[in-house]
Amino acid sequence: MYRPPVPVSGARKALGSLLWAVGLTALLLFGAGLAQWVLLLGVVVMMAGVAVTACLIGGVWHRAGAATLASVGGFALMLFAGPAMYEVYMKTVGEPVPAVVTEVTDRHARKGASMFCTVEETGGGHEKHSVSEQQNCFGQAREGDRVEIRKDPLGLLEPRLPDGPDQQDSTRIAVYASAGLGLLTAATIFYGGQRRRAG
Repeated sequence: MYRPPVPVSGARKALGSLLWAVGLTALLLFGAGLAQWVLLLGVVVMMAGVAVTACLIGGVWHRAGAATLASVGGFALMLFAGPAMYEVYMKTVGEPVPAVVTEVTDRHARKGASMFCTVEETGGGHEKHSVSEQQNCFGQAREGDRVEIRKDPLGLLEPRLPDGPDQQDSTRIAVYASAGLGLLTAATIFYGGQRRRAG
């Protein structure tokens, strides 16, 4: 004998939707931050977060439009949130260390130019670091330039080169974009949960 599904109460549905929205958005942000340390692991976590989001909203809740929007928002969040977290972290708690740029190379990869800077600390043991565009090597520094790099006090992340004159607002823009995309993703998940349809 067929029994129709028991409808979920409004308060319970709202709480469940809110928990999914916060949990999945937090998972995406965690993956984006993790990718700054271990790229492959961070990407796996982020892709799993997007897959769960799409399956939950589109497959379980039967809201295809919301699933698409949340997935696109989640992918975009990956692109902005990781670099924004890295920049804010390094600018806030990174230890300033004087250094000199010893080499700047432009390795033309298949996907375009890839800049790499070699910097050598001027104090202590003259430790050398090879930093990429991910650590802010965009050609603003030239060989022989004296710079103040920021080092991770935990030693997990590569040092970061200082911003160039045309990069003053880049961190703020990345933070605002990440916050907007995070809110969009969370709101879309919450909406999908509130408007869910029985299978």
